[in-house]
Amino acid sequence: MVRKVTKAIFPVAGLGTRFLPATKSIPKEIMTLVDRPLIQYAIDEARAAGIKEFIFVTSRGKSALEDYFDHAPELENSLRKKGKTALLEELKNTNMDSGAIAYIRQHKALGLGHAVWCARRLISPNEAFAVILPDDVIAAEKPCLQQMVEAYSEIGGAMVAAMEVPPEKASAYGVLDVQEDMGSIVSVKGMVEKPAAEDAPSNLAVIGRYILPPKILQNLNRIKSGAGGEVQLTDAIALELEEGRDVYGYRFRGQRFDCGSKAGFLQATVAFGLAREDLQSEFSNYLVQMTAVQKAAQ
Repeated sequence: MVRKVTKAIFPVAGLGTRFLPATKSIPKEIMTLVDRPLIQYAIDEARAAGIKEFIFVTSRGKSALEDYFDHAPELENSLRKKGKTALLEELKNTNMDSGAIAYIRQHKALGLGHAVWCARRLISPNEAFAVILPDDVIAAEKPCLQQMVEAYSEIGGAMVAAMEVPPEKASAYGVLDVQEDMGSIVSVKGMVEKPAAEDAPSNLAVIGRYILPPKILQNLNRIKSGAGGEVQLTDAIALELEEGRDVYGYRFRGQRFDCGSKAGFLQATVAFGLAREDLQSEFSNYLVQMTAVQKAAQ
């Protein structure tokens, strides 16, 4: 059996209140990490994994996000006339073919599970799909979702990206209850959403990459609001376990940055800036100077 994943859901309906006042006028997903918006990193990762259809779950005030993926003929013509071919090539990555992208509105902020459920009519009853949270930016030699798709093609089931976190940070995540640890893949016997440190069943936290069977959408129909009064995607995945189906955690190779927080966004900016050949020398020299100034001030 050939297991393919060609559709991905991007939940982007959040208000981005942690980045106010900037997000008063622009969607958080359009905020730039070096010179690309967060959503572009997510799209590039999805494309590398073989995703062909992109489903955005949006809300009011996200028109700039939709415009970003449209063609810009005037800008393209201007760059072409000026011979700026490198920038033209960069722009090609921001364009979407007609019909490749769909927008669904989430009218009420009822959680990640509800956002995924909103896209149910665009997922066929017999096809698995990916979910990508653009807030989680992952620097990796092989993109995280591509790693997961390759593993999924071998074992199937439901799969969540997982990383080890300190016990005191477990309450910010869904945490896996591990049945068997097989290295990069762990089989799961349970999931706990945002447990207290003393109640966490492991130190493996779920982060924003999922490959899910279509049955998850039926599960979301059945569950009521969970932690925080929201419809939790982890509760729908837990139903898979209750009904005897396989769920796996995947330890991806790479570094995850929480760009939903200001500190995480700044950390990502430093890491991605230093990784750029055209910025590395000047930027690293500046950071060294700033560190020296701080030490001298102490």
